[in-house]
Amino acid sequence: MTIQQSTDLTHAAMLGLGVHRPARVVTNDEVCEVLDSSDEWIQTRSGIRTRRFAAEDETLIGMSISAAEKALQAAGVGADQVGCVIVATSTHPEHTPASAPQVASALGITAAAFDISAGCAGFCHALNLAASMVRAGAESHVLVIGVEQLSRFMDPTDRGTAFIFADGAGAVVVGPSETAGIGPTAWGSDGSQAHVITQTPSCLGGHADHPVVQMEGTAVFRWAPFAMAKVAHEALDLAGVSVEDLDAFIPHQANLRITQTLAKNIQLPDSVAIATDVVDSGNTSAASVPLAMEAMLRKGEASAGDTALLIAFGAGLSYAGQVVTVPPLAQV
Repeated sequence: MTIQQSTDLTHAAMLGLGVHRPARVVTNDEVCEVLDSSDEWIQTRSGIRTRRFAAEDETLIGMSISAAEKALQAAGVGADQVGCVIVATSTHPEHTPASAPQVASALGITAAAFDISAGCAGFCHALNLAASMVRAGAESHVLVIGVEQLSRFMDPTDRGTAFIFADGAGAVVVGPSETAGIGPTAWGSDGSQAHVITQTPSCLGGHADHPVVQMEGTAVFRWAPFAMAKVAHEALDLAGVSVEDLDAFIPHQANLRITQTLAKNIQLPDSVAIATDVVDSGNTSAASVPLAMEAMLRKGEASAGDTALLIAFGAGLSYAGQVVTVPPLAQV
C-alpha cells in the first residue's frame, strides 16, 4: 500500500499584514517614576523614547484577533480559507490551553492551531513553518501571529528590563504565490546561553502574578550584532540575494544600538532602509518584526513588493532569518 501525498509544490509569500498597537503610550519619564533611571540614560543605551502597554481589559488573545482580522482583510482571504493558525508568544499566561485555538475560534476558524515559543525569534520561526506548509501543499493559507504582553511579565524596578519591553501584535497571512516571496530560513539555537534571557517561576518577586523576564543585557549585546551578521549572510546566500538587492532591513527590535551595529556588520549599503520601530514601540519580542514592517510601510520607508531581510533573535538563545517580499498592509 502506498500512502498518498501531495506532490504539487508551489511558492509561498506573505499576502497581507495587520497589526495591533495598544492605545496607551508610555514615556521614559513615566517608567522612571518607579525605575531608578532617566530619559537620557534609557535613550543613550537603547534608543527607546516610548513604548505601548496594553490596558487592563486588553488581552493577548484580543490583540491577536485584532491583528489577524486586519491581516486577513489585507490579504483578501476569508477565515474559511485558513488551514492553520500559528501564534508565536512567550507571554500567554496559561500553559494550557494555548492561545492559538482561542484566537482561531474567535475568527470562526476550526483548523489546526497551536502556539510556539522561540522568544523574540518566534515570528520568524512561525513564518518558516507556515511557508513550508504552503510550499509542500499541506495547507493553502496559514495565519501567523506574533504577540506579546510583556508589561505583565516585568519587574518595574529592574534596570535591565523595565524600560525595554512592551506590548503589541502583528499578523500575516501566508499563502501561494506565482513567485517565491519567502526565502529559505537560516535558523538555529545556542542552548549553552539559555541563562542569558529567562522567565522562570524562580523569577517571581513581590506580588507578581507571573514569572518576570530577566536578561543579561551585556551578554546579548556582545552576541547578537556579531553572530546575527553571519546568519544574515546565510539567509541572503540561501535566497540568492545580495545586500545590494535589498530594499529594507527589518531586524527584531531589541535595541537601537544592536540594530545599528548589526547593520554595520552586515555591511548594508546606504540605499537599504532600516527599521527603527524600537524607538517608539520598545521591544515587543515575537511581535517586533511584523510591527516594524508595518511602521516602515505606514511611514513610506518601504513599500509592498520590496525585498527585505528579516532577522530575529532572543531567548533560547534562538534565531532565524529569511529574505521576503514585503506584503501589503491592511487599509483601515
